[in-house]
Amino acid sequence: MSTHAIFTPPPPENEPIHEFAPGSPERARLQQRLEQMRNERLDIPLIIGGQEIRTGDTKPAVMPHNKEHVLADVHQGTAEHVQLAVDAAAKAWEDWSRWPWEERAAVLLRAAELLSGPWRDTLNAATMLGQSKTAHQAEIDAACEAIDFFRFNV
Repeated sequence: MSTHAIFTPPPPENEPIHEFAPGSPERARLQQRLEQMRNERLDIPLIIGGQEIRTGDTKPAVMPHNKEHVLADVHQGTAEHVQLAVDAAAKAWEDWSRWPWEERAAVLLRAAELLSGPWRDTLNAATMLGQSKTAHQAEIDAACEAIDFFRFNV
């Protein structure tokens, strides 16, 4: 749906950095999410054109700081899967490129809103487990960077 109004996106501001001070609510939430994710072992399929593809050929994704701990089994793609992904991306572009810019901007702003809110702890915990980052490093390198990317690029 297009609009006849003049759309003015909100002025972007850098995402505030959580400090994770001892006893703070953000530290408690992150510790809880970190523990939940540490105890999961995910099965990660390829996602091509919105469809999950499980090839059966998997490789373990381990914690760099504890290589014995497997976080996920990641399905491996082939050259055929790469071509399917390229074709799916080209098809998606046809539709996406026809959306009014205001609607595309709204998608990016919604992504920033979700990452700054309910998905922040998951993103930070995944970064800590998968890349051996500290809470502060994950916060600035993953959460704040991604949120700022979406907001400023509108």
